[in-house]
Amino acid sequence: MLFKHLREDVASIRQRDPAAHSWLEVILCYPGLHALLFYRVANICWRRGFNVLGRFLSHVGKVFTGIEIHPAAQIGERLFIDHGTGVVIGETAVVGNDVTLYHGVTLGGTSLHPGKRHPTLENGVIVGSGAQVLGPITVGQGARIGANAVVLTDVPPGVTMVGVPARMVMRRRKPDEAAFCAYGLPDEDLPDPVARAIDALRGQVTALMERVAELEGERDGGAEDVRTPRVVSEGGGQGLERQAASGRQP
Repeated sequence: MLFKHLREDVASIRQRDPAAHSWLEVILCYPGLHALLFYRVANICWRRGFNVLGRFLSHVGKVFTGIEIHPAAQIGERLFIDHGTGVVIGETAVVGNDVTLYHGVTLGGTSLHPGKRHPTLENGVIVGSGAQVLGPITVGQGARIGANAVVLTDVPPGVTMVGVPARMVMRRRKPDEAAFCAYGLPDEDLPDPVARAIDALRGQVTALMERVAELEGERDGGAEDVRTPRVVSEGGGQGLERQAASGRQP
């Protein structure tokens, strides 16, 4: 079983990383693959009740690879940890098939109570470098998490999330679009949700300023009509002007 996983892992790495030029290079030079080997042995020990041995093997794997995977985590097939340094996968994390994680990713917990406290990543999820996915949340199938994003809520399938806290910035992927996207970011420009919100506020402020100017114009015009008397006769014009100036009615 371990050799079967090894073949699939190497093949998936070569498929998703253009820098992988040969099987031998992947086996010798990819710490993400080495960390998976340590994890699979540690996980066997953990499931058979040798918890301390499993944790020790996990620790040895972290020392050699810079990647920490708890032996109790549930890891699917063909996980690709690219570069890998600083990746942390917590005890109750669940990672589906064909998931890609880049360096600095944390699948962490936000509570101290026992039970499910780490995230679940469904099949085909891509998490960019430095991203933090925290708590017992679910990242839907095919979702993309941008670099340095902080994800604290459930993520719908197929969408792209960026920012702190992470916000959805792109629609669900169409069936005919490529499934893999390096670092979780597509080729096209991503809309900036903060800039979009600022633009909307700027438009509202402009509309309010125009309305205020319109109301002030109406007020000034009405006041001018009140202050300017109507001359009913040539002889009484001066008297009406004096009465208007003093505020008395004719």
